[in-house]
Parts: sequence; C-alpha cells; structure tokens
Amino acid sequence: MTAMPAYRAAPSGAPSIGDLIAGLSVAGLLLPEAVAYSLIAGLAPQHAIFAAVVGLLVYAAVGKSRFAVTSPTSSSAAILAAAVASIPVANDSDKLALAFGLVLFTGIIFLAAGLARLGHLADFISRPVLRGFAFGLAATIVIKQLPLIAGVTAKGDPWQVLWSLFAQVGHWNQTSLAIGAVALILLFSLKRFPIVPGAFVVLALGIEASMAGHFCDGAVVCVGSIDIALLAPGVPSVSLENWSRLAQLAAPLTLIIYAESWGSMRTYALRHGEPLDANREMIALGLANVASGLMRGMPVGAGFSATSANEAAGSKSRFAGVIAAIAIVLLMALGGRYVALLPESALAAVVIAALAHALDPKPLVHLWRIDRDQYVATAAAIAVLAFGVLNGMLVAVALSLGAVIQRLSHPMVAVLGQLGDSHDFVDIKRHPEAVEHPDVGIYRPSAPMFFTNCERIFSEIEKSIRAGSATKVVILSIEESEDLDSTAVDALGEFDGRLSAANRTLYLARVKDRARELLEHTNARHLATPERSFYSVADAFDAARRGL
Repeated sequence: MTAMPAYRAAPSGAPSIGDLIAGLSVAGLLLPEAVAYSLIAGLAPQHAIFAAVVGLLVYAAVGKSRFAVTSPTSSSAAILAAAVASIPVANDSDKLALAFGLVLFTGIIFLAAGLARLGHLADFISRPVLRGFAFGLAATIVIKQLPLIAGVTAKGDPWQVLWSLFAQVGHWNQTSLAIGAVALILLFSLKRFPIVPGAFVVLALGIEASMAGHFCDGAVVCVGSIDIALLAPGVPSVSLENWSRLAQLAAPLTLIIYAESWGSMRTYALRHGEPLDANREMIALGLANVASGLMRGMPVGAGFSATSANEAAGSKSRFAGVIAAIAIVLLMALGGRYVALLPESALAAVVIAALAHALDPKPLVHLWRIDRDQYVATAAAIAVLAFGVLNGMLVAVALSLGAVIQRLSHPMVAVLGQLGDSHDFVDIKRHPEAVEHPDVGIYRPSAPMFFTNCERIFSEIEKSIRAGSATKVVILSIEESEDLDSTAVDALGEFDGRLSAANRTLYLARVKDRARELLEHTNARHLATPERSFYSVADAFDAARRGL
C-alpha cells in the first residue's frame, strides 16, 4: 500500500520580510475581490470575507505550496450561484443553507478524493476544454457586471442581460459609469506594477470619492453595511432531498475548483522547482472548504490571479497566507464601516479586471493555428454562454471525455517500412524513403487496443493485407498497449485464426510484459511464445525473413 504523505502542522520557522510584504499585498487584493465575488454568488460580502480568512489559515496549516492563495474565486462563485438557483427554495434563509451546504459537500468530496489518492482528477478536463470553459465563464461574468457599471438592473442569461442593457441605454447612470470607467483605467494601468495591490487602491479611492461626493445617498448603488459578527460553526439545515441534490451539484464545483487550483499551484511549483503532492493538495482544499462551509463561507480555491500576485510580491513561505488573513481581519475590524460606502460599479470593475486574462483569445487562436482541439475548446466556450455556467461545466467535462473516446476508438494504423539496413521501422506515409518487404506487412496502431477499437484496427489491417496479396507474414507492433482487456485478447486470437486460414503467419512486436503474461493464460497463448512474440520490430522482422 502506498504511504500517505507526511503532514506538517504549519509553516516552519518565522515569517520573513518577503512574507510580510506579500501577505499585505495579497490582503489588499483579496478584500475587494472577495466583496466583488460575493456579488457574483448572490451572497452578502461577509460570507466571502469569512471564506477568505478561513481558506488562507487552513491551507497554511495543511497545504504545501508557498504561493497558493486559497480564497473565493470568480469561477467558483459563478458555479455556486448557478447551482443554488437550480434548486427551488421558499425563502432567502433556505437559499443560504443550500449555498453553505454545497460548500461543505464540496469539501467532503475533496477529502474523499484525496484520501482515495485521486489527485489527478483534474486530468478529466483537458487543457483546451478548460481554456474554452474559462473563456465562456469569464465572458458570462463580465457581461453580468456591465449593468452594475451602467447603474441599471438586468437579469437572465448573458444574451438577455446584453439586450436589456442596451434597451435601457437612456437610463444609464452617468455617475456610476464614470466611477466604473476610472476604476477600470486604474486597475489596468496598475497591472504593470505587480507588487501594487491595484484592487485595494481602487477600493480606497472609491470609498474616498463616495464619501466626498455623498454617492451612497442615492447617486449610485453602494455595497452597504457588512455584518462581520462571527457565528458559531455549524452544519446548514438542509432537507435530506436537497442534500442528495447538492451531492450531484458538488461534483462539477469540485472539479472546476481543483482544475483551477492545481493549475495555479503546479505552474509556480514547476517554475521554482518545488515538489507538490496532488493528493495532499486535495486534502488541504477539502479541509478549507469544509471549514468555510461550517463558517457559512463561500467555496475557496487557489485562483490564478491571487496566486500570481503572491509570487510576484515575493512570498517565501505559507506564512504569507497567515499574514494576509490577519490583515483582512484587521482591515474589516478597523475600516469595515468604510467598505460599506464602496460603489458597486467599482467592485464590478475589480471583477472585470481580474478576469481580463481569461478573455484573452490568444490560447484559442493558437489551437486553430495548430489545428488541434480547437473545436472542443470553442464548443466549451459556446456551451457556457448558451446553456449557463453549470450545464456548460458538464458539457465541458463531456467534451473532454468525448475527445478521448473519439481518439482512442478511431486510431490510425501505420504501415511501417525499413530505413535502409538499419533497425529503424517508420511510417511509410511520413517517410517515403522507407522500404516495405514484399512478403512482410508491418502494422502499428497509434492507440492502445481495447474493446472499443480492436475490431476496427484488425479490420483496417486485413483491408490493407488484401490490397497487397503477396503478404505472407504480418507483424503487429503493439507498443501502445501495455495491457490488453479480454475483448482485445479474443479479437487478437480471432485475427490470428483468420490469417492462419489464409496461410499467413502473425508475429507480435514491442510486446510489453503485462500483455505477454496475459496472453500466456488465454487461448492465444501461442502468440506469447518466443517464436511469435518479440521485444522489437527488428527482431520480429528478422524472424519473419528466416521463416520465409
């Protein structure tokens, strides 16, 4: 049994100056972003603030990455809102219970997956599909922030929001527009200085402008009072029927949080040559989300923008997260009443600026340029815009799995030829100089053989053999098949029988030990003998020529 990784209770040593600077910078970024993301989730700001503090502290105690910042993210907030909206409730208190129950269930799934060593769960979403999903999600969130910038109300899917927004163009709030425009200009200008917490600067200036212009007296919509009084931790009151619904909705939320978090963690771990254990990170995220759910907080994950800001600010250890959590608490305790004066259009600008990187079309354009995975990536983006965040997430997962199945079930079968007198055998379509032996046909499937593709592979080989009637020996290179399932073994035996009936001999090349051991215990055991099974194509070819 594989041993579980050792866990350290907390970062060792003492915080450095780099940790102090990074922690304060991250706090300046997280506070306004947390309040902004609470708007996306449809929750009061304190639920995002609680989640940020809890997420930072729990991850610092259990996680390994010194750069990961575990806090609410825009994607998880959007999925939370969509998931809760899909369950009809009687009142707002029931809606809140569902939201916190979903966060708690997400944490439990993370813990179960980590303990079951399923750390590579995120691999079920391919990078192109994840890029497409992120693009569609970012576009959806940004579109839904535009009415806040304009100071009008517009609800529904992204297309309905855009239609309603332009239908109300004569009622746009000029003050709200000006605040949002200035905030966006500042945020994008300050991106050139990673160490400067642009979101915090906008927060401070927005509050100052609001106080000076008395904006909250009716000129614009402001955040309003934030109740930061801590409640006793507890399990949300949710009916058994709704718990079962939450169990289904927690799976896509878990998957997108982990895909985003693991991508952020791994990026900076590779950049700095630091090891990470995917299962340990799952457990850390699980504990952080369980704690957030019990404290009535939002889902948390390691978002790319906050994690990159932490690295850019010079974080040296996980103490930076602890310092950020303490700083957020102090900021709310000393200045929470001022945050209530922040115009919502400034928060909308913070969200838009934070998602600007996800709206960059270059990754999608690159896929079209290299002619790989562009259709599934584009379809994932369209699915989010057409069917909503939650259904778009499910479509994205289905597209990833569908792309794998399509490739595996329709493998290319290369015909190999010899390069001169060497031991190298290559695809004759790509290497016209390679020579085929008139009596020996050498074939190599491009994917592992299993139940969904083996019949197709053998059918294609037999079609090629019939086109070259002189073939007396067939060499099948199964280098892609480390193991075989029972269907592939049966189909291989039947293929050998048809060749024998036509006075042709089948040799196997590049046979892996597991596949050889399996063949020895089946009716096709004769194919595993040294006379018919070889470790290289060259050895099989030499045996075929001697036999001829």
